[in-house]
Amino acid sequence: MIPSALFARYSRALADVALEAGVDADVSRDLHIYREIFRAAPEAMAALHSPGIAKQAKEGLLAALMERYPVSGITSNFLRILLDHHRLGYFHEICDHYARILDERKGVVAATVTIAGRLTERQTAELREKISGVTGREVKMELHSDPGLIGGLVLRIGSTVYDGSVRRQLSEIKTRLSAG
Repeated sequence: MIPSALFARYSRALADVALEAGVDADVSRDLHIYREIFRAAPEAMAALHSPGIAKQAKEGLLAALMERYPVSGITSNFLRILLDHHRLGYFHEICDHYARILDERKGVVAATVTIAGRLTERQTAELREKISGVTGREVKMELHSDPGLIGGLVLRIGSTVYDGSVRRQLSEIKTRLSAG
């Protein structure tokens, strides 16, 4: 099975169970905590994913982690399933896919906005509201800064990019002048 199909299968199953139980926010929080744990202690992830370490040792390590950093029953079962099926190596990707599935099911659209400078809180709220008005959905917005844009912004929603930057406009003018 290709990894993207794996991400979809495991994350969809987790989303189904979490949403049905009404604990999707708790599960999201739990997954975030364990992502941070595995980032801070990559040796723990390596041990849990290593084929050279006995299954009992891996189960003991995961149990110790869950004792120190308790999670909901659904998350606990999910982590054990990933361990049993040798899928913990895909944990971060599965978490990303889970978040996207939740957003999709809740009608939330993810937007990445790149601007030349900084936006005030008011400008950020207005931009989020405008994007929401255009998409008809709630917007989860991620802001980035790129002084090279000179001005304007670049908006990415899914695979669609709207480039309203001064850099792009200058590039188009240059192309037109070069053409003749």
